[in-house]
Amino acid sequence: MNFSLNTYLEELRPLINVDCGTLTVEGIEVIANIMTEKYENMGGWNIKRVDCGIAGVGLEIRNKPEAEHIDVMLIGHMDTVFPVGTAADRPMSNDENRAYGPGVSDMKSGLLNVVYALRDLDLSVRDALSICVCMNPDEEIGSLHSEAWLKSAAKDARHVLVAEAARADGSLVKARKGMARYRMTFHGKAAHAGNEPQNGRSAITEMAHWILALNAMTDFETGTTLNVGVVNGGDGANIVPQHAEAVVDVRFWDNDEYALVDSKIHALTETPFVDGVTVSLVREATKPAMAPTSKTESLMAMIEETGNDLGIDITWQEVGGGSDANLTAVLGVPTLDGLGPIGAGFHSDAEYLELHSIEPRIKLLKAVLEKLAK
Repeated sequence: MNFSLNTYLEELRPLINVDCGTLTVEGIEVIANIMTEKYENMGGWNIKRVDCGIAGVGLEIRNKPEAEHIDVMLIGHMDTVFPVGTAADRPMSNDENRAYGPGVSDMKSGLLNVVYALRDLDLSVRDALSICVCMNPDEEIGSLHSEAWLKSAAKDARHVLVAEAARADGSLVKARKGMARYRMTFHGKAAHAGNEPQNGRSAITEMAHWILALNAMTDFETGTTLNVGVVNGGDGANIVPQHAEAVVDVRFWDNDEYALVDSKIHALTETPFVDGVTVSLVREATKPAMAPTSKTESLMAMIEETGNDLGIDITWQEVGGGSDANLTAVLGVPTLDGLGPIGAGFHSDAEYLELHSIEPRIKLLKAVLEKLAK
């Protein structure tokens, strides 16, 4: 392939230098329009805009929109975790080895690598495959508004490749923890802490009991962990608190073990620790664990062989963070992740993209598509 790093970086820059945090729909629209233009200029692609509600627009791009099945589904997200103003504060920059900026590896470079691989794909290969590229606007909040759409497309897919960044050591991702997020709201009864504390019912005391109970559900050996990451409540030190709230993050390798944890959490609402306090529980997000199947292992072997042909040593990691790969893997579709270029420092101002990895990972993705076509 005829690859120019400078040209690539100039294509990447406008994808980085726009605020497109989840629910920043104006920025998501900018990214969607840029990506639409790239596929329009390639020719041969049907581009469908998907309404993802308050998250904005998603894109479903197919070369054979009438096909009953999808040979290869390629997934990437257009949103980042960064607030409005970040792009102006630290626009894309680069030195000899790395590029920097909000979303540079998570995952604008992954979106662009897919474009480069498909641009360079021989037409005979493209015609031999039914390809679907999905770009959603809300992965960073658990794909709450795009999950149903992604699953509806993935159920007809034979293989799913997610173009999130490869790990810092170059590893691709074969498994991801599942996640769930709960918000607990505690309703007590206010009272004067000096005059009549006995008449109050402390929502914060109830929350404290919950925190201890939730922490006790963590099992580091099996990898099921619960983290109470946000708490708030009360109106003053001299008032028995009538309100408190906590948000807990749950991570797990085993979907059955998570189902047991979920039932335990719900059971806690039935028997509050403090008499007179009630608890409201909302599960705000959930993604099942991504675990490789025998079909996934066959796809892994093919990618390893392809990497060997290109002189790329393919290694694999199991990672704690979730992605849209979790959503498709649970459907039984062979799914692998980390097909983008190498990066690290995700969700921080230290995020970077390894420049030397861009061209090899485009070649790897292209070669994998060529093998799937055979």
